[in-house]
Amino acid sequence: MEISTLARSGLKTIPLLVALATSSVAGAAAEVAAVAPAVLSPASGSLAVRCGRLIDGLSPTALLDQTVLIEGGKIVAVGSSVTVPPGVRTLDLSAQTCLPGMLDLHTHITDIPQNTADFTVYPRLSPEEHLAIGRPNGKATLEAGFTTVRDVGTYIAGLDREMRDEIDSGKIPGPRMQVSITYLTVPGGGGDMLLPGFPKAKAKTPLARLRRGVARGPDEFRAKAELLVADGATVLKCIASGAVLALGGIPGAPEMTPEELRAVAEVAHKHGLKLAAHAHGARSVKEAILAGADTIEHASLIDEEGILLAKEHGVALSMDVYNGDYIDTEGRKQGWPAEFLQKNIDTTEAQRQAFTRAVQLGATIVFATDAAVYPNGLNARQFRIMVQRGMTPMQAIQSATSVAAKAMAWDDRVGALVPGRFGDLVAVKGDPLADITVLEHVDTVLKGGEVVKAL
Repeated sequence: MEISTLARSGLKTIPLLVALATSSVAGAAAEVAAVAPAVLSPASGSLAVRCGRLIDGLSPTALLDQTVLIEGGKIVAVGSSVTVPPGVRTLDLSAQTCLPGMLDLHTHITDIPQNTADFTVYPRLSPEEHLAIGRPNGKATLEAGFTTVRDVGTYIAGLDREMRDEIDSGKIPGPRMQVSITYLTVPGGGGDMLLPGFPKAKAKTPLARLRRGVARGPDEFRAKAELLVADGATVLKCIASGAVLALGGIPGAPEMTPEELRAVAEVAHKHGLKLAAHAHGARSVKEAILAGADTIEHASLIDEEGILLAKEHGVALSMDVYNGDYIDTEGRKQGWPAEFLQKNIDTTEAQRQAFTRAVQLGATIVFATDAAVYPNGLNARQFRIMVQRGMTPMQAIQSATSVAAKAMAWDDRVGALVPGRFGDLVAVKGDPLADITVLEHVDTVLKGGEVVKAL
């Protein structure tokens, strides 16, 4: 059966109703897409895809007139003369460029930008109300072509795990997820949601759930890290330095000590997990690398010594070089705290210059956007900044495919269109190697061989 018009043939769907319990929730959700029917079998499809141009995520050049054969959700063959078994549907994308489903290694998929204007929204709403706001983000992210993400922190512990489980069970659409459960942070640090003066009587989310990762000293951090692993974390996230979007934090100043960072890294690696270390400041970047972090989030004020240290230790830089534009425009319109706006100005251009130098020095850089600072689903806007600041289009694409997959230790399942990996594939009209911005308008998305989006 030929799907010549990219129709959604044979998709199994269920309706999903998102209840917005309060007017504040409704207002906060106004900019996110409505939830559409979800694919019930997100990793079991069988399909042959004819690609006019194919970027496989690994090769340095694109290939022409390729067929990708997916059986039972996995890629079994790729080439110019692949035999399609009888009964397997064919999707004709001969007028499009096919790529692997893309990865974003720094997202907050349960959150939305509007919450940044007033952090008291977190205790005021229940976890279910927050989850209702966040669920559309899964659909928006997936339909933007990002079939795999790391969720590296939610203020309400466990929301990311709950969303991942809903996605994996087919209840809602969304990407494959690694989840951190919450932030590991010092008291009053960038991941601490203790809000002075907030009346406990008005809280609908328990303080314990808002501060599950707060610790002080190596022993406490080690215990909290073990707790998060027991809770189901598949990546750990610690706040090594001050944050831009946190009251009172100084981005360039350390918050965790080297001993605390080392304790968390030891727990992560004992359980076969990666440690993502939020570190803006040059000192914290180097301390986190030497302590055993696997990726450095933001790295806004990293210096050349830090870049070379990351390269020497095989640590990937996870630099969110787009969202500073959103903060300075939309964040300003939304009334975000003046402190946040100023710290964003202080770090955005410095980070972009550091990004350029990291590219020049050959450091590993993964695609990572801090989605939720801007609306989830706009992830691909970062590609243009990465190319403007020194990457070739192919480098930028690979940062969001094979390079990102390796950094999250999922390079046996995602990040490339090669046999053995999931049938996660996206397609666009045009050539992203000639114009990287075409990735901002993905036309076709497959997840596990199932057609999720087709225009």
